[in-house]
Order: sequence, then structure tokens, then C-alpha cells
Amino acid sequence: MNFKPGWLLLLTISAGVWSVPIERNGGNQEPKEEAPEENMDTGLYYDRYLREVIEVLETDPHFREKLQTANTEDIKNGRLSKELDLVSHHVRTRLDELKRQEVSRLRMLLKAKLDSLQMDHASLLKQFEHLDPHNQNTFEAKDLELLISTATKDLENYDAERHEEFKRYEMLKEHERREYLKGLDQEKREKEEKRLQELKDKHRQHPKVNVPGSVAQLREVWEETDGLDPQEFNPKTFFKLHDTNEDGVLDEQELEALFTKELEKVYDPKNEEDDMMEMEEERLRMREHVMKNVDTNKDRLVSLEEFLKSTEKKEFNNPKEWETLDTNPVYTEEELQRFEAELRDKEEELKRRAETLRQEQELLKERGKALEAQRREYQQVTVPTHLLFGGGGGGQQPGERKQWYFSIINKRTHPLYYTFISLSSKYRPQSRNSVQKTYL
Repeated sequence: MNFKPGWLLLLTISAGVWSVPIERNGGNQEPKEEAPEENMDTGLYYDRYLREVIEVLETDPHFREKLQTANTEDIKNGRLSKELDLVSHHVRTRLDELKRQEVSRLRMLLKAKLDSLQMDHASLLKQFEHLDPHNQNTFEAKDLELLISTATKDLENYDAERHEEFKRYEMLKEHERREYLKGLDQEKREKEEKRLQELKDKHRQHPKVNVPGSVAQLREVWEETDGLDPQEFNPKTFFKLHDTNEDGVLDEQELEALFTKELEKVYDPKNEEDDMMEMEEERLRMREHVMKNVDTNKDRLVSLEEFLKSTEKKEFNNPKEWETLDTNPVYTEEELQRFEAELRDKEEELKRRAETLRQEQELLKERGKALEAQRREYQQVTVPTHLLFGGGGGGQQPGERKQWYFSIINKRTHPLYYTFISLSSKYRPQSRNSVQKTYL
């Protein structure tokens, strides 16, 4: 499925969510087949539902035509959702089915998590903002409006969440480094600190990184990636060359592909001092920088007009120096201390849970031993019924006197309460009524 710019505006389906390959061949590039659609993921928990709705809507000629002519505001303010009433019957039927499947999926998730709490699943469905929980059977215009607004909002927050995740990753790295050094004696610690500092200094010794979106950066891509003469650089031709899906805009993924050469100056997966997680964070920063300066209508897409206008700015030819991640730390010492305190609290909680589980395991073992002992006791005191109610066998002669001890269930009390019967007679009883019972 090829998403139109209108959908790209809402979902950023092919932008900023996946990593871009580092290596690209030069002028001898062969056409690449499109990646399988299933491998793409927006990161939203309702990603599949979102994609299936788009796919069904694009099968309707009327809606597809309206989407192609819709502008940013028409989509964001929900006017496009009103066109749902005009789509064909089979499309509406399929959308109804998709919604029922999504509601069923959400119910299963809630059931798995909250059955033990005896909570109302219907009320809990209201926490999901991408569909109308009051109507769980049919897909209406309100459902499309909610899906559009929720996906747009969630994707706008996606970059901020990625930055926060990276910050925690860096703080964890520093925490582990400090803990590792604490475990060494002074001589080894000094030696290791020196080695780590040398790696850090080595990482900083890299060629100058051009500012993303500047003429120097684009010319470098034009020459080294596209294999063209840098003196013949043409912004319009450059745009068309890198609009790989030919939809008339550069989405976030197409933009991030332009930064590969700059990133290769700083990061090499073969080098111990280079962290690939940092490389992806650097790629995100570069893309955000270009979007901030080029994407004037804030639709998360760069049109040809926006791109050409950006080349006329002063910053395009004379940008400031680009500061890489190693220039400024992404966290403060205070943030690191709070993070370490949080780690300690989690560690203590895990220890408490582990101790609770250990105690429960010991209790289960003791109960198992008690049950096994009880089972053995019952086996020892139980005798065959023919010894109680007569009959031959056992090699016993009628004249022998013998003391027999056995147990039967006393039905007048608890069914598991056992009484003991003592039989002392030279004749065996012929009926149950003749048995003399003695309660111990």
C-alpha cells in the first residue's frame, strides 16, 4: 500500500519510525524493492487497526479523490471525516468489521490484565482515544475523526519520547561505568579511567560535520551518494532524486537518508568508542533541525516549494557549526542522581519481591512434605475390606485370635475424619452392624 501525502501528514507512516541503513552505493545504485509493508510500524499500539482502516478507505474512489485534494487543515479539523457518509456500502461494511475486531482485541487485553480486579471492561474501553467506545459495532465519521486526531497527537509526541528514552539510556551507561570502576582497586581503576578517556577522545576526533540541510551537506550527498558533479548542483533536481516514492514531498524517512554520509564521519559500528544508539539519536536531531527550518506549514513533510525557499535563506549558504552529541551532555548531574535513586528503589523492590517468593516457595515445600506424610500415614493404617467384612483369603484360620486395627470413614462427622475400629474376637463379623466401634 502506498500512502498519499494526506495520510503521511497524519500518520508519518514512513517517517521517523524506522532506522535508515547506513550504507548506500554511489552512482551504480540498483533500484531497490519496497520493503514489505508488514515490517513498517508507527510504534502506536493501534498501528494495525490504523493501517487497515487506511487501506480500506483508499479502495473507495470518492474518498481517495477527496483525500488527494484535501489540505492540511481539512484533515486536521475533521472535515475529511464527513466524507465517510459517501463511501460505498461494502467499504462501510468492512470498516464496521475492522472496528469490531479492534474492540474485541482491546477487550481481550483488558481481560488479561484486569479480570482479577473485577472491573467493568466496557467503562475501561473509554480510556482508548482512537475509537468511539459508546458505539462498539459500527465505524462512523466520529471514529475516523478520533483516529486521525489521536494518531496525529501520538506521533507528534513520538520524538519527545525517543529523546527521553535516549537520555535514560545514557544515564544507565554512566551509572554502570561508575559502578564498574568502584569495584576495582585504585591501580586498576586509574588504568581503566585512562583507557575510557582515550576512547572518548578518539571518538571526538572526526571530520567536520556539515549542518544538516545546508548547501555543503547537500552538495556532499550530490557528489558522493548520487555520483554527480558538485559544481552542477541543482536543488530542484536534488529534490526529485531523493523523493524516492515520487509522491511530491520529502517525508521524514527520506530526509534521514540524506544524513547518512554525515553520520558515517562520526560513527563506525566496528569501533569500540562509537555507540550506534547515539548515532540514531544524532540522526533524529538532524531531521528535527531540517524540519524546523524548512517545514513551514508544520505538516511533517517537505514540499518542493518549501525546499526551494529554504535554499534562498542565508543559513543555507552560511550556517553555524553543527554541534554533535559529544559536545554537550544530554543530562545533568542532578538528573543522573535522581535516576540512580530510582534504580536503587527498583532494586530494593525486586529484592522484597524475591524474598516474598522465596518464603512462599518454602511454605509450599513444607505443605508438600506434610501432605506426603499424611498420605503415607493413611496408606499404613488402611487394610483390605475383606478383613473387615469377612470372606476368605489372607491365610487366616477361623480359630486364630488376632488384633486388627483399621480405619473407615465416619459419615456422621466430616468426610475426612477417620475413626479407628478395634476388633478382638475369634470369629469374624458377618455384617457391618456387628462391628464394635471404638473412637480414639
